[in-house]
Amino acid sequence: MHLDARSTCDLGVLGYEEGLAAQQEFVTRRAAGEIGDTLLLCEHPAVYTLGTNSDEANVLAAGPIPVVRTDRGGEVTYHGPGQQVGYAICDLNARGRDLHRHMRDLEELMIRVLAPLGLRGERIEGRTGVWVDGRKIGAIGVRVRRWISSHGFALNVDCDLAHFDGIIPCGIRDASVTSIERELGCAVDVKAACAAAFEEIFLGS
Repeated sequence: MHLDARSTCDLGVLGYEEGLAAQQEFVTRRAAGEIGDTLLLCEHPAVYTLGTNSDEANVLAAGPIPVVRTDRGGEVTYHGPGQQVGYAICDLNARGRDLHRHMRDLEELMIRVLAPLGLRGERIEGRTGVWVDGRKIGAIGVRVRRWISSHGFALNVDCDLAHFDGIIPCGIRDASVTSIERELGCAVDVKAACAAAFEEIFLGS
C-alpha cells in the first residue's frame, strides 16, 4: 500500500474481507490522529455484500458469487472487477458530525468525476447514490463509529452489469444500473479524478 501526500491510498485489487481489514487499520490510525482524512481506492473480485439494513430476499441468484454480510449501512450491492470502490476514512467530528452531509459529499465526488466525461450525474430525492438518466451508476454505503467513517462509494466503470441481475440492487426494483462504459462506449481510469475530487470536497484544497 502507498499513502501519498494527497491522502489517497491505492490498495489495488484485494478480496472484500481484506478490504474490511484495511479499513479497520486506517480507522484506528485516524481515530488516534496518526493520519488525516484518507480515501482508500480499490477493486474487489466479484462479491455481493449485505448491509445492516439488507433483506436477504433481495439476493435472487448468487450462483458462484460469494455473499458477505458487512457492517455498512444500506442494502445489498455488487462489487467486482471494473468497479472503482472508494472507502472514505474521515473524522466527522471535524465536519460537524453531519452524516447526511458526508453522504451528499460522497455523491458529489462521483458527480465531479463524471462531469468531465460528459456524463451528468444526478441525485434522486429519497434515494442515495448517483444516477444518469434514471440509471444508477454509483452506490453509497457507510459506517460511522465514534464519528470516524468507513466504507464509501462504488462507481461502475466497466464492470459486468449482468452480475447485478443476481440481486435487487440497493433493494430498488424500479430502476436499472449502468456504467461509464455503457454510457460512453469505452472505459476510463477514474482513480486520479477520484483523488482530486476527494481533496477538493473533503480536504478543502
